Amino acid sequence: MRIRGIPNAVTPAQILRTHGHCFSPETGRPLHERGEARRRTEDPTNMERDGKGFRKSNCSAGTLFLFRQGEQTIRYTMQTLSTQLELARAGQITEQIKIVAQNENLSPELIRSRVAKGEIVIANHPLRPQQKIVGIGTGLRTKVNASIGTSSDICDIDMEVRKAKIAEQEGSDTLMELSAAGDFDAIRQAVLAATNLPVGTVPLYQAFKETTSKYANPGKMDPEYLFDLIEKQLADGISFMAIHCGINQYTIERLRKQGYRYGGLVSKGGTFMVAWMDINGKENPLYEQFDRVCGLMKKYDAILSLGNGIRAGAIHDSHDRAQMAEMIINCELAELGREMGCQMMVEGPGHVPLDEIAGNIMLEKRMSGNAPYYVLGPLPLDSGAGYDHITAAIGAANSSRHGADLVCYITPAEHLALPDENDVREGIRATRLAVRVGDIAKYPDRRENEKAAAMARRDMRWDDLEQHLLFPEIARKLRQERMPEKSDTCTMCGDFCAMKKGTEVFKDDMTGDKICSVL
Repeated sequence: MRIRGIPNAVTPAQILRTHGHCFSPETGRPLHERGEARRRTEDPTNMERDGKGFRKSNCSAGTLFLFRQGEQTIRYTMQTLSTQLELARAGQITEQIKIVAQNENLSPELIRSRVAKGEIVIANHPLRPQQKIVGIGTGLRTKVNASIGTSSDICDIDMEVRKAKIAEQEGSDTLMELSAAGDFDAIRQAVLAATNLPVGTVPLYQAFKETTSKYANPGKMDPEYLFDLIEKQLADGISFMAIHCGINQYTIERLRKQGYRYGGLVSKGGTFMVAWMDINGKENPLYEQFDRVCGLMKKYDAILSLGNGIRAGAIHDSHDRAQMAEMIINCELAELGREMGCQMMVEGPGHVPLDEIAGNIMLEKRMSGNAPYYVLGPLPLDSGAGYDHITAAIGAANSSRHGADLVCYITPAEHLALPDENDVREGIRATRLAVRVGDIAKYPDRRENEKAAAMARRDMRWDDLEQHLLFPEIARKLRQERMPEKSDTCTMCGDFCAMKKGTEVFKDDMTGDKICSVL
């Protein structure tokens, strides 16, 4: 089965033919048997509309895809190219590239060139037409990921669906569904149906939990079952996966020789893979069969995010030999994956002291050929539980400043409990604020919004100020709850207002863009 070259999210009904395969309108899944598909060989110039308003035709070189985006019907001929990376290398500016360019206010050719180099990846999925198209990488706004998911203690599908919707409402760019209990397929499908965000998973969670449920021993996890599960999740609509390919016997040996760690292992998928390797005395199948992993991801043009399974869970373990061994391997795999035409991203820590964050990002970028870097914060402190969304925001501002491309949020519940809906809100808000701080340091030319906000505040133009705020609803609510006697002040200063007095003194001295047309 191959799903090759689909340039955008497409519903099964919109796909007219594939190269020897079709999609079932009932299930949305590719039909596996070649006999179920019918190849067409019409003249490619013979374009006509079918009864549903979609255009159809085929060509001798392959099969033609046609799908509708808004009011536009797009014609795409099946060739040997498939992923955004391969299409960009061939010089094609895809619809996804155009969308990213428009969202980022950059030229489509610039985006194409960076996708071709593997410096930008594009989260999309051919079977989710409603999905938001998100670019991640060099020169783009730093993106924010929110993670949700059940645990063995709290397993409530409805709550996870609510959390997914909240994540989208609060401005998260991507979402990871990281359930570790319950009906994994049902939860994943419910979350996919509830949001337009690109959704990612860690397939090892389901693999180990279901194996344990069946055999009472995670060591009995069958690698073939794991690979089948990866494809199953991709076919459901998953756009990116954290897959722990960089763990191997060498990295485990580093852990043993350094006397383990102060903070232990904190990656659930990574730790259970280490245990599986120890029990079975075998190499990690995700490392051993890396080309197979890439092949599965390419079928769906999904992003392979190389999981940081040996990441440090304490600042005293930061950049120890085990972490660095996995980082080197992941960076090598990122290069190999790109050579195979797969969209690649590298995951990072974790817990990192503030003074080491810049060096960590420099190493990843240098060793991976500037692959997009997805960091988990990082947390520059181990004693902030209860306020770790603030701890992580400090780390996120620094990681964004120095080149991180995607930052996973941390919630106030981190290290203490499963996040609830309010935790999700607070985590996203803190992280969005943090990466904005980092972005305007990384891209000084993108500070105009901050200037406009400062001038609106100076001139007491409260309605104008809201247009430039990250959280206008919260600002409006606070002001309305504590309204001043005079509308051109706030209750912080009342009639003892520095802004008003300063404007009175220097109004006639303002020049250039310091003058506001309202004055």
